[in-house]
Amino acid sequence: MKGTFRSLRNFNYRIWAGGALVSNVGTWMQRTAQDWIVLTSLTDHNATAVGIVMALQFGPQMLLLPLTGFAADHLDRRKLLLATQSTMGALALGLGVLTLGGWVQLWHVYTFAGLLGCAAAFDSPARQTFVSELVGEADLSNAVALNSTSFNAARMIGPAVAGGLISAVGTGWVFVINAASYVAVIVSLRLLRTDELHLKLRARPARGSLLEGFRYVWKRPDLKAVLLMLFLIGTFGLNFPIYISTMSVSVFHAGAGQYGLLSSIMAIGSVTGALLAAGRARPRMSLLLAGAATFGIGCGAAALMPGYLSFGAMLVIIGISAQTFTTSTNSIVQLSTEPAMRGRVVAILLAIALGGTPLGAPVVGWIADRFGPRWALGVGAASGVAAALVGIHYLRTYRNLRVWIEDRRVRISVDRPDEKNAAEAA
Repeated sequence: MKGTFRSLRNFNYRIWAGGALVSNVGTWMQRTAQDWIVLTSLTDHNATAVGIVMALQFGPQMLLLPLTGFAADHLDRRKLLLATQSTMGALALGLGVLTLGGWVQLWHVYTFAGLLGCAAAFDSPARQTFVSELVGEADLSNAVALNSTSFNAARMIGPAVAGGLISAVGTGWVFVINAASYVAVIVSLRLLRTDELHLKLRARPARGSLLEGFRYVWKRPDLKAVLLMLFLIGTFGLNFPIYISTMSVSVFHAGAGQYGLLSSIMAIGSVTGALLAAGRARPRMSLLLAGAATFGIGCGAAALMPGYLSFGAMLVIIGISAQTFTTSTNSIVQLSTEPAMRGRVVAILLAIALGGTPLGAPVVGWIADRFGPRWALGVGAASGVAAALVGIHYLRTYRNLRVWIEDRRVRISVDRPDEKNAAEAA
């Protein structure tokens, strides 16, 4: 396991990871409380409203894409993160004050979700690419996977804590605690040894540089395939707040504590998937394909589960496959993109992963309202299958995909991207 946690030997990464873990727990607490207050207090179990909140929170990732990628490549990422983290903390505090005062209304949640989305749109690409400045290229894939582990460990802790706090003191205090958690990230950024950062040559601003990321991706069949797969799953599959909240309330008639527990159960799978990714030297396209296919099968099986516990068991499988897919996507894109273009390409990746939510979440929410939560999970299953088909098409067209049975096991191999005649076992 030493190789799994090798990035933690780096002082700057240890400091950053500690602050990020605290903040991530707070973020997941707020997301849980936000979805719960919309679903149970501000509406009458309206899944469409939860979808709208998700759309407003993640929509700016798409709308502000040219500016956010440009900022990540041209500005000091540490200072940019200080600004975005401070802004998001202030927004969480504002929503907490409104809720504690008894003044919060649905439009308030919509407004704060939109403003938070704008801040996060600048924060996300800077935060993702800042990792390469903390650890350098050699440990980048490992650090990306450990970041995902931290994020999903927080997903395991945060919702369960939020569920208990909602029952004990209400949603307002959950928002206030999340605001306080941002202090940990801000302090960690201040404590970094700036002389030990692995700074890269910044891209020079030039006419048309905002569009260079799109041109770069368009010339790369591998990146186009990966990002199309991400669009399908990110838009129609990664709508867990809708799946879990509607299944909890409408199908299993569960309370806030049980709802938070389901989110934490899925996070067990996500943490497992992230740790497995951290132990790999480099991600492979065949792994991405397997993650997409397993995600589709898992969502389909979850839709058919008759009880709370069996549904929770399927969430573990969904968590492992979703994390395998998303972590591998992030690592493949960062490692295969030249450093000067990385911020803009990662901004495109995040815009697709999170910006697709405004398109998919309201649709999935409407399906949950109109036909039931199980049919909404069916949409997630279809997204995984469709993404797997895209991966198969790319590997057949560009990497000479071969499948055979040996010793009663299915074997898969593809050509290396840089060595056409050298096959790698998948």
